Amino acid sequence: MKLFQVRKGQFVYFENELHKVYAVKPMFKKSVHLIRLRDLTQVLSSAAEIEKYQPKERDSFIFNKKIYTLSKDRRADAGDYVLITNPHPDMLDYYTLNSIEVVSSVENKGIITNDSNGIRHNEYLLMVPGRNENSNPIEYREWPTTSNSELSEDASNFDDLLPIIGDVYKKNDKDSDLEVMVVGIDDTTIFLGNGIQVHQDELMNTEKWLYQYNLGEK
Repeated sequence: MKLFQVRKGQFVYFENELHKVYAVKPMFKKSVHLIRLRDLTQVLSSAAEIEKYQPKERDSFIFNKKIYTLSKDRRADAGDYVLITNPHPDMLDYYTLNSIEVVSSVENKGIITNDSNGIRHNEYLLMVPGRNENSNPIEYREWPTTSNSELSEDASNFDDLLPIIGDVYKKNDKDSDLEVMVVGIDDTTIFLGNGIQVHQDELMNTEKWLYQYNLGEK
């Protein structure tokens, strides 16, 4: 891509993985700032190193260590993630194309998100947890030469989706600023830095915890 074509919010492939553009700073050699959707790691690239992709219904991808499929078969409920695909924000709203937001409440004409944005039902695709059997996996631009069913099965068991020592998670609670680090692992039991232990499935449940970064990547 050319730099003038790069926009904040675009989904792009960089080093074969799906990323999202969060800033463009033309004065720098590595002018495009990206977030790798798989684990929300921040990386730098140039425009020539990325390839644009526009997500659509039935696409599936990994976001923050969890697989989602884009759907418009039902409206969102409180706690769901949505991807903004048809943005028409009002004057006081701040969402843009491909914003990913968490639903706080639902009204007849739309939803209110945790960022206090009012979004109409025709402006988003619902991010349904899991990979639909008819979905189109998009987390990689080029997949290994295996069948779609094998890809779906393999993708749901990626080792790098599981918590590892040094991972920092934030409590998904607007009334709490709690952040904890994984300090130990015993099979599926995860030991956290604040002295508590949880099952790995609970820690990977984005309704309860949100992955932030790994301390070794800082």
